[in-house]
Amino acid sequence: MEKLKKSEEQWRAELTPEQYEIVREKGTEAPFTSELDENKAPGTYKCVACGQPLFSSETKFESGTGWPSFFAPMDDGAVDTEDDNSLMMRRTEVLCSRCDAHLGHVFDDGPADETGLRYCINGCALEFDET
Repeated sequence: MEKLKKSEEQWRAELTPEQYEIVREKGTEAPFTSELDENKAPGTYKCVACGQPLFSSETKFESGTGWPSFFAPMDDGAVDTEDDNSLMMRRTEVLCSRCDAHLGHVFDDGPADETGLRYCINGCALEFDET
């Protein structure tokens, strides 16, 4: 897949200020503020910046953290990961593989009966398509 490249001016024009801060400047929304955290409808969670399908509702679970959480992406190529050593912590950042939008982080404290992973994703980095 070819990467989607845009100027920062284009991203600013297409995204809300909060979306821009999260997906382009690697911010984090406040916990328990996204309506997608409580969403239980069947469907697909897509990147707010480019529309790429990222997560299925079938992999969403209640983590209690205040952010939408998933135990796996839709497929292996949907997201990329990078080491994140900011804020004096070691974490693994999750990015959209198509446009490099910052989505959140992945941790190894997810459901043990699934992948054992918790993709902790900012709700404003996602769009939801109900099926």
